[in-house]
Amino acid sequence: MDLDPSGHEELIERARRGDARACEQLLAAHRDRLRRMVAVRLDRRLAARVDPSDVVQEVLVDACAQLSAYLKERPLPFYPWLRQLAWGRLIELYRKHVLAQRRSVTREEAPALPDESVLELAERLVASGSTPSRRLIRDELRTRVRQALLELAERDREVLVMRHLEQMPMAEIAAVLGVSEGAVKVRHLRALQRLRAVLDVEGDGNTTG
Repeated sequence: MDLDPSGHEELIERARRGDARACEQLLAAHRDRLRRMVAVRLDRRLAARVDPSDVVQEVLVDACAQLSAYLKERPLPFYPWLRQLAWGRLIELYRKHVLAQRRSVTREEAPALPDESVLELAERLVASGSTPSRRLIRDELRTRVRQALLELAERDREVLVMRHLEQMPMAEIAAVLGVSEGAVKVRHLRALQRLRAVLDVEGDGNTTG
């Protein structure tokens, strides 16, 4: 369900006044967005036992229980708040099902971006900007993008993922990161330039005259 900003604010106000139906509509309006976020971030080692829709349902249950407290202060815009709950749920699942099975101690406490999502990000950026050589096979493209993402500052990397995979507007990304919208736009442009420089293998001595 798509809501315009005025309709969204109306639902929030009705929910704040205790309208249970408005609460349901408010949460349902963001179900698809949350599912996309979870699908992008879910560690593929959990795919056999964890379904993104089930994760989203658990997040919405959590949100319903915490909604009254949220509406009193509204520390974040509504969707970034929901997304924060979803991210916490993903970290909990990752620690329970992945880190707990490792024998050695690791500092990796949060799930990395799955290879499928890395490849999707690469293809989206390549389609919207500079084009790498057609001879570049998918595995090499994934390796290049993975390395390029690792070389980016963490927040720059997150801006790309939220903007191009989660399809979040700049204002919401700013709310998630706790920075201004202008700062997000700068980070986004800088990250694109760095990443495309890695992908643009046409510039590796293959251009002419």
